[in-house]
Amino acid sequence: MAGEGTQRERQGLVVSDAMDKTVVVEVTAAKPHPLYKKVMRRTVRLKAHDEQNTAQVGDTVLVRECRPLSKDKSWRLIEVLQRAE
Repeated sequence: MAGEGTQRERQGLVVSDAMDKTVVVEVTAAKPHPLYKKVMRRTVRLKAHDEQNTAQVGDTVLVRECRPLSKDKSWRLIEVLQRAE
């Protein structure tokens, strides 16, 4: 597949599994402010395609960027790294 090395992978927490074959994954990144150097926490919520409906709320998952699958969904679930307890 062309451009396979350019696909981004993110690790995050599943915060919603209410939709069919879709999970909402919350990814948090901490990076310093460019001028003031204070560590800022940024959170982004990604909609990811989950073909078998395997992920549940609280799971830590790995998602990979892909072509747009719908209006908001451009990520695929690769694997569930850790199950919720």
